Amino acid sequence: MEKRIAILPGDGVGKEVSKGAVSILQSVGELFGHKFQFSFGDIGGGAIDEYGTPLPQHTIDLCKSSDAVLLGAVGGPKWDQLPGHLRPEKGLLKIRKDLGLYANVRPVRYYSSLSGISPLRKEVIEGSDMVVVRELTGGLYFGKPSERTMQEGEASVVDTLFYQKKEIERVVRYAFQLASGRRCKVTSIDKANVLESSRMWRETAEEVAKDFPGIKLEHMLVDNAAMQLIKNPRQFDVIVTENMFGDILSDEASVLTGSLGMLPSASISMDGPYLYEPIHGSAPDIAGMNVANPIAMILSAAMMLRMSFGLAEEAEAVENAVIQVLDSGSRTRDIAEFSNAPVTTEEMIEEIKAALLDNEAILNIMSAYA
Repeated sequence: MEKRIAILPGDGVGKEVSKGAVSILQSVGELFGHKFQFSFGDIGGGAIDEYGTPLPQHTIDLCKSSDAVLLGAVGGPKWDQLPGHLRPEKGLLKIRKDLGLYANVRPVRYYSSLSGISPLRKEVIEGSDMVVVRELTGGLYFGKPSERTMQEGEASVVDTLFYQKKEIERVVRYAFQLASGRRCKVTSIDKANVLESSRMWRETAEEVAKDFPGIKLEHMLVDNAAMQLIKNPRQFDVIVTENMFGDILSDEASVLTGSLGMLPSASISMDGPYLYEPIHGSAPDIAGMNVANPIAMILSAAMMLRMSFGLAEEAEAVENAVIQVLDSGSRTRDIAEFSNAPVTTEEMIEEIKAALLDNEAILNIMSAYA
């Protein structure tokens, strides 16, 4: 198989973890006989410095001509004082719109070897396995008007929460399709007791549910959902919600595992390339120090193998290599307990690569292809 992959390292630790993902994918290609062609593009603060925009047109063109996109991270204090339209984060919003990335998919998985670093007790978090599906191109982040004004000498501000019914329907439908291959439960998160947009969201979810009689649908208000994620995370299978609620809740859910550095994500479109990225930010305070956790980026690459290329065995091989290294006790600084001496970013990448190349399961899979 030959595939073209656009790599957008971005800012901060995005550059370091992107190298790790590329290295792992190269090993996958060698093991399984695939050819991955990597092309690099600019986004975020570095693109602002070089081109005066957080998302140059040549980056958009590169992504659209690729089979999938891997994104590192964007942002940093260097660009915090820029006008809103020039902030690095605007590059993220624009690429979502330009590629039609309507839903973000964030799996949250419990790792038994990391139970000690979760903020929750083991008996609460053990066995948790959920996916958060967040609508990605509507809501408050994209609604117009979004502006500051002066009225009679008094400053005022407005942000608009806008959705078309079809935007809600497609992301809810995807959540149901995802749940059909899991534990057959969808929890739709809203604020229907206050917001008209949430009432339409809830109505639409009910309509979609009629097409999936084998899937259980439950509704939950966002404030209760935030509490339930901490109180009883095992109750969730697939969570689906609008843009801002999803942004907040998926970050909350991610910390259940102990570190933002552990969780991957995929942003999906109707007919274009999917985009994969770790959920953590650019972490400018540790950029260049060789201490960032590359696992979320490596697992994002595994999601790409499975979801964009249909390479389930290869994706599982990468995921098993990560688990093997974690079970061995290797830890980067963010997931190291007091008794662990942390390894560097590069050391963690090499250990995962070695586990991938030496894994007996890989040899069994390869022999099946012979």
